Parts: sequence; structure tokens; C-alpha cells
Amino acid sequence: MFEDIAIPVMPVTPTTPAAPPSHLPGANQPVWRDKLSQLLESTGEGIFGIDMDGCCTFINRAGAEQLGYAPADVLGHNMHELAHHSHAGGAHYPEHLCPIFNAFRKALPCRIDTELFWRKDGSAFAVEYSSHPIVEGGVVQGAVVTFVDISARRQAEDALRQAHAVLEQRVSERTQALSEALQHLRELTAYTHTVREEERTRIAREVHDELGSLLVALKMDVGWLDKRLGEQEQREPAAAQAMRDTMRSKCQNMGRLIESAVDNVGRIITDLRPSILDHQGLWAALDWQAHEFVQSAELALDWQMDVADAAPLPEPSAIAIFRIFQEMLSNVGRHAAASRVAITICATATHISIAVQDNGRGADATAFEAANAYGVMGMRERARHLGGSLDISSQIGLGSRFHLSIQLSNQ
Repeated sequence: MFEDIAIPVMPVTPTTPAAPPSHLPGANQPVWRDKLSQLLESTGEGIFGIDMDGCCTFINRAGAEQLGYAPADVLGHNMHELAHHSHAGGAHYPEHLCPIFNAFRKALPCRIDTELFWRKDGSAFAVEYSSHPIVEGGVVQGAVVTFVDISARRQAEDALRQAHAVLEQRVSERTQALSEALQHLRELTAYTHTVREEERTRIAREVHDELGSLLVALKMDVGWLDKRLGEQEQREPAAAQAMRDTMRSKCQNMGRLIESAVDNVGRIITDLRPSILDHQGLWAALDWQAHEFVQSAELALDWQMDVADAAPLPEPSAIAIFRIFQEMLSNVGRHAAASRVAITICATATHISIAVQDNGRGADATAFEAANAYGVMGMRERARHLGGSLDISSQIGLGSRFHLSIQLSNQ
């Protein structure tokens, strides 16, 4: 801003009047000084000049006020010792390293925004300053320094950096959470495919082992009947009566086989999708499933159900809730080693609550958060999809409690 400016050096106690600048007529000197004074006082930046000893030769009012002095109190003082003597931590700032003084000692103009100026009361403020040589008649006579308080800007930058750091931290946390969720989703998807194939294999085995053997037996009996009927014309009456009795017994056995086949088909279909869920609704299906489970697992049951004010549910929601309940009971059967289970079901027009509490062996809380706890992950994913939550509490030796809570307004 003031590089190579021809400004006369004004000593503090001059013994002779300073000569006018060589490029201005002497008659115009008072006008020039007046205009320069007006310029210095009109700016909001601090401006001061120093001689070759670093002592202040002039300073405008804005600069003096920023340093906490009256202008007359600054004149003649070494500006480095007055306002630039220490680093931010309080360590001494050697004068020979000061960029302000290098402007006239080494003819090195500078612009610095990383240092502090110190006020009269001992406080410091962040400052941006520039220092340029004062040249008179081709000879460096000192330097002129402009400075401005940038404390507010520094605070804003610090706040922005902090906000940026917080944002980066949050982004990192969210990214990590999303990565973990994606990994869990991939594992759950792979597990779902595996379970689907295992279920298909189980169904195929059931059909083959149960229905296949029954149908083969029926086919053999039908073949036997066909063969014997063809032989009836060649038999004596007494032998024919005996054969008819035998055939009647075979038909009765075939009837029993057919009834057994029908029962097995019904059981397989019920395992895949209980018909009671379609015909009588969710609450009847939950009741049936609970009592079927405790009967097959030989457990005592504490049963409570209050669904008098329950609202009708869409079919996908009812199926999802039924599957979650099945998985709760399955978890008790596979892991709890319990003798008693308490089931509480409460439903209103706006909320569903299903709790399953067993008195089994319990488990550490981390077991339900493990990466391979696919059953728990599946229940929680279904609950989230319904706008609800699944809470699990368990203590070793004190059993486990599964609690499904769903707000129906989110359906």
C-alpha cells in the first residue's frame, strides 16, 4: 500500500524544520501536510511511521486507540518494544526478527496476518499488518506500517474450523454407522438366502419322507387290489369270501394311510403359513402359536392378552408381527432352557405391545448384538419396517425378555 512512498520523517523534537519533499514546491507544503493528516485520520486502519531506530514518528488516531494509547503517548517510543514485543505464548519476540523493522533495514516489504499486537493494558489482539520502506531522496528513512484488528475474523475462522471438525466427525460417525448397517444388511441378506434354501430342503425332505412313503405304500396296495380282483373269477366261493375280507382290510389300511397323508400335508402347510392367520386373524394366530409352542416344549405358560380395542391390521403387518412372535418363541425353545414362559399381548387402536419373558439361563447383552445373531437382526428389521422397536433385556441366570412395541399411526 505504501511501498516506496516519499514521506518526510518527522522527528519527535526537531531542532530545524524538516525540508519539503523534493517533488513538491515549498509553498505547497502546508496544503500537502493538511491533506495527508486528513487522509490518516479518515481511515479506520491503524497507521504509524517509524524511523531507522524503530521509534514512532507519527500515528493516526485509529492506530493509537487500537493500542490503547493517546497519539502523543506513542510518539518517540520504539514500536516493537511498545506493541510487538512477545509471541502469542508470551515468549520474547527478538527485534531483529521483526518483519516490520526488516522493511527498512533489509528493504523487505511484508504483509503478515499471523501475529499479535499488544495493548497498553497488557492484552493482545490478532492483527494483520503491512510494512513498507519510507524513501526520501532515494534513501530509506524508516517504514510506514498499516494494521487492523482481525480478532473477530480469527474467532469466526476458529468457529468455522471447529464446526468443520464437528461436521467431519459426524460425517465420519454416520459413514461408519452406514458401513456397519450395510455390512449387517449384506450378512442378513446372505443369511436369508441360506435360510430360504434350507427351508426348501426341509420341505422337500418332509414331502419325500412323509408323503412319498405313504403314496408308495398306497400304490403297492392298489396294485395288489388290482391283481387280486383279476383272480376272483378263478376262485371258489369260500376262497372268494376270504379274499374279499382281505381286500376289505387292505382298503381300510389304505384309508388310514390316506388320512395320515392328509394330516402330514396339513402340518407342512401350517408350518409354512398357518391357515388360522388367514381365517381368524392375527390375535387368534398368536394365541394358537403360543399354546402350541408351550405344549410341544412342555413349558408352563403365564398368558395375558387384551386386544378388545385392537385396530384391524393390513395383511403384511399382521404377517410380520406373527413372524416376530414366532422367532421370540423359537429363541426360547432353542437357547433358554426354561421351564416357564410369560406372554403378555396388549393392543389398542394406536399401539401394539408383545412381551415374552422366560425364566431360563439368560445371556450377556452382547450376545444379542453379535454379527451372527441373525434371528435378532431379522426381528429388529421387521420391527423397524413396521415403525416399531424390539427391546431385549437379559441377565445370565435370570432369563430373557423380548418386548415388541409398535405405534400403529406409523403403519
